[in-house]
Amino acid sequence: MRASKKAKLEIRGWTVGAAKDFLNLSLEEEAYIDLRLKLADGLKARRVRNRLTQTELARAVRSSQSRVAKMESGDPTVSIDLLVKSLIALGATSRDLARIIAPK
Repeated sequence: MRASKKAKLEIRGWTVGAAKDFLNLSLEEEAYIDLRLKLADGLKARRVRNRLTQTELARAVRSSQSRVAKMESGDPTVSIDLLVKSLIALGATSRDLARIIAPK
């Protein structure tokens, strides 16, 4: 967020920070959420790169389009196992998965 925008929000009484601060997450919880979101972003990026629709990916992993949408948004009802299986179905290797979850 731009510093000027942050300053304007704070002047108006808003608190600006990370989700971990508002939710009082432990380091483990924060790492878990970060992992889930990286896998979700990686899945969407790979699907788009492969020029597939959510419906086409859903067929490939024997799921529904709405479930794929939930996977890509990092919905907590989606297991990490399903995210990884879907990435593998799109051709991701172990090395690709490592790149997705590696710190930037």
